[in-house]
Amino acid sequence: MKKKIVLMALAIVVSLCSQGQTARQVLDKTAAVIGRKGGAQANFKLTGSQYGTISGTLAIKGNKFQANTSEAIVWYDGKTQWSYLRKTNEVNVTHPTQAQQMAMNPYSFINIYKTGYDATLTTTGSNHVVHLSAQNKNRTVQELYITINRTTHVPSLVKMRNGTNWTTINISNFKAKNQSDATFVFRSKDFPHTEVIDLR
Repeated sequence: MKKKIVLMALAIVVSLCSQGQTARQVLDKTAAVIGRKGGAQANFKLTGSQYGTISGTLAIKGNKFQANTSEAIVWYDGKTQWSYLRKTNEVNVTHPTQAQQMAMNPYSFINIYKTGYDATLTTTGSNHVVHLSAQNKNRTVQELYITINRTTHVPSLVKMRNGTNWTTINISNFKAKNQSDATFVFRSKDFPHTEVIDLR
């Protein structure tokens, strides 16, 4: 009897480990598609209690991004973020947290899933759903659900939890498109009358 319990426990552990590896393999394929060397672009719609509803376009290349909405343009070069607010004609310069990056770049999960998260995988219709759960409860982003097309490996939905707040990002029209590094940097000459506020 004891031997059966040990074997059952071992089978469950092996099953959970292989499921985690499968989830990571799905994310590896997704990272290869999204993280193509030249970059990509997509449309997004972000909904959350902290942000309301925001729609726009997104250009990405590695961990760099530019998000363009009717209210703002956000540039991120991998270290510094510039947020241009159209209404006030101001640019805030910051070093964003992981949650702030993810709120504007739904593809930033491709840089965080490899360490510090447990991953599980379910399959629903033509999609994989990967659930990431932070191993360290002090991480800014505690939990993510990523819906990924099984054929194209392109994500269509990212849900993330920061504290008790959930943010949902719908993604559409993903296209591989080469992006210049200049796309991800605020150029003051393009906004000559803008007030720059450095919050770093």
